[in-house]
Amino acid sequence: MPRVITPREFGKPLGMYSHGMAAPAGEIVVVAGQVGARRAGEVAGPDVESQTKQAFENVRAVVEAAGCSMKDVVRLQTFLTSADDIGGFMKARQEVFATYFPDGAYPPNTLLVVSRLVRPELRVEIEAMAVRARAAVRRAPGGGGRGARPRRRDRGSQP
Repeated sequence: MPRVITPREFGKPLGMYSHGMAAPAGEIVVVAGQVGARRAGEVAGPDVESQTKQAFENVRAVVEAAGCSMKDVVRLQTFLTSADDIGGFMKARQEVFATYFPDGAYPPNTLLVVSRLVRPELRVEIEAMAVRARAAVRRAPGGGGRGARPRRRDRGSQP
C-alpha cells in the first residue's frame, strides 16, 4: 500500500493531492490518458464535470483490470483544455475521490492546461500510474522455492 510523503518544511497541499507517495516494490501499472467517453465512444456530456467523472471511471476500470484498486494509484496527471474548467474539474474530483480514497490519502496530481485534446469536444484527459504489490513467493518444502539453484556435486564425491 502506498504511503503519503510530506516533507517537514512543506505545508499542506493546496488541493486534493499529496506532495509525494512511496510504494513498496511491485509491478508498475501505467494507465494511458483516459477521456470522458463511454464504452461506445460517446462523450459523457458537454461539461467538464461529467467528462471528469467518466474519465476517472475509465482510469478505475483499467487499474482494476490490472489487479489493483484506486488506492494503489501513486500518480495522476490531468490535462484540461481550458483554465475556466479548473473549478468544475475540482468539484467532480472531490465527488469521486470521496469514494476512491475515503481515507484522504490522495495520489500526487499534476494539472496542465493544453490547447486541445485528440477530439475537440473533449475537455479533460487523465493519466495514472499504480503499483501492484508483488505476490508472495511460494517456497517448496525444504527451502527449494522459486529461484533456488540446484546444488552442484563435485565429480569425485559420493551420493
